[in-house]
Amino acid sequence: MADEKKDPKPAGEAASKGPAIKRPRLVIPPGLEPVYANVVRIAHTPSEIVFDFGQLLPGDSEAPIKSRVLMSPLSAKLLQRALTENIAKFESNFGEITIPRGKSLADNLFRTLQPPEEPKDDSEE
Repeated sequence: MADEKKDPKPAGEAASKGPAIKRPRLVIPPGLEPVYANVVRIAHTPSEIVFDFGQLLPGDSEAPIKSRVLMSPLSAKLLQRALTENIAKFESNFGEITIPRGKSLADNLFRTLQPPEEPKDDSEE
């Protein structure tokens, strides 16, 4: 029999009991274009959760959907957990992400563009 090479266990996993979980290797196909989204609509049925990701530009009244992702409720819950953990790590490295206050989040993010305010001249007072 040929010797099988085994991946070393990550820190902390060696102490756990039970068989190691083999995770699938994620493969990004050549030519896959990333999609930027600043809007998401979430809907669900009893068996799936649908995420429609779109782009809303300032001043536009429509946000074209760029990508649709369907997940099982379990997968969506695991995504929620992964997002929570990753946002906590991000904030510990880069500082708290602040959510703008106002009428609504959409009002703050997608209000019409305004020119920058000119600095006040203190000599005019």
